[in-house]
Amino acid sequence: MKQKQIILLFDGFCKLCNSAVDFIIEKAQENDFKLLALQSEEGQQILKEFDLQPEINTVVLIQNDKVFSESDAVLEICKHLKAPWNWLTAFKLLPKSWRDSLYRFVANKRYKWFGKRTSCRTF
Repeated sequence: MKQKQIILLFDGFCKLCNSAVDFIIEKAQENDFKLLALQSEEGQQILKEFDLQPEINTVVLIQNDKVFSESDAVLEICKHLKAPWNWLTAFKLLPKSWRDSLYRFVANKRYKWFGKRTSCRTF
C-alpha cells in the first residue's frame, strides 16, 4: 500500500530554503512531496488544520498525519532522498536538543547569510 503524500512546508522567501527545495526535487527517490510555502494560502490552511501557529518559523513536514519540525523534519526528508543523502538520517542518534540548537542557529542567520527573495515561491 502506497503511503500518503508527504507535505513539506517551507519559507517561500528564504533563498536557503528554496535551494533546499530544489535539492529535494532533484534527489528524492520518488516524487511524493507536496511542496508549499508556509506563507501561501494553502500552507496557512494546512497549518490551521494541524493546530500550528501561522507565523511558525521552521520547515514543517507532515507525513501520515504526523507533524515533524526543525531537525526532525530535515531528517525525515533525508529518509526520502537517494543514497548517499539518506545516510544523513544517522544524525537521529544525536540528542534532539543538539540537533535543534544547530537547526535554530542556522535558521536565525539564514536571511543574513543566504538572502531573501523579493517574492514568495509557489508551485
